[in-house]
Amino acid sequence: MAIENRYDFVLLFDVKDGNPNGDPDAGNLPRVDAETGCGLVTDVSLKRKVRNYVGMVKGEQPPFEIYVKEKAILNKQHERAYEAIGASDAMKVDDKVDAARDWMCRNFYDVRTFGAVMSTGVNCGQVRGPVQLTFARSVDPIVAQEHSITRMAVTSERELESRRREGENRTMGRKHTVPYGLYMARGFVSSHLAAQTGFSDSDLDLLWEALANMFEHDRSAARGEMATRGLYVFKHDSQLGNAHAHSLFARIQPERREEDVVPRDFADYQVSIGNENMPASVSLTQVVG
Repeated sequence: MAIENRYDFVLLFDVKDGNPNGDPDAGNLPRVDAETGCGLVTDVSLKRKVRNYVGMVKGEQPPFEIYVKEKAILNKQHERAYEAIGASDAMKVDDKVDAARDWMCRNFYDVRTFGAVMSTGVNCGQVRGPVQLTFARSVDPIVAQEHSITRMAVTSERELESRRREGENRTMGRKHTVPYGLYMARGFVSSHLAAQTGFSDSDLDLLWEALANMFEHDRSAARGEMATRGLYVFKHDSQLGNAHAHSLFARIQPERREEDVVPRDFADYQVSIGNENMPASVSLTQVVG
């Protein structure tokens, strides 16, 4: 059964000596707001981590398969939908699209959670997902540092000969890091859209679990130390909601403990939670924090 309540949530995470989300259009530098200097992490990056976590813990088995993943051939998945509903290639017409779309929602966690455009090639329609995330923005401006690195090994004999001719022993490279940054993202869960995709309470619990633990299983030298530091969930008593999301988000305020100290750890911050005058029909749960 699909969820029957609206939810809004705030996600806090941090990075230490790592690149949380490189920008390929800027030499893989950490993404940054050019006017404020605050760091950015895209919603796409966060959804990728949720997908990876769910795929790992659920073993890529229905109803928790992952649709958008590395090297996935999407039209192959669309063909599976038509085969499952007993439609031949000749029958892939408009009157079968709804059934194929429903099959995709039932089998793929990320389709019924985030939605998907499945009208490319083999048409399985489009799904607007009930769960949406904003870009994450750092609480304070970040400083992107560039480090020189070297590689002693070579990839080919030609490269080895080139090094000998030029009298070099190593290949130089670059690595970009943020010394420290605390990031905040905001999210929304629509019960109306959940009814269309079949997003259930168990799916919602899995989402909270993924957001709380996704960085623990996404380690790499490039990302340094990343961790979820807070997950604050506002549950409304109705489908439409009982308060504006922005007024609820404003109740979660991370602040530096000392303004003149450059933050280098989560302990340099404190998170204020405004519980005063909370609407009676809205409840706040700290999943992490």
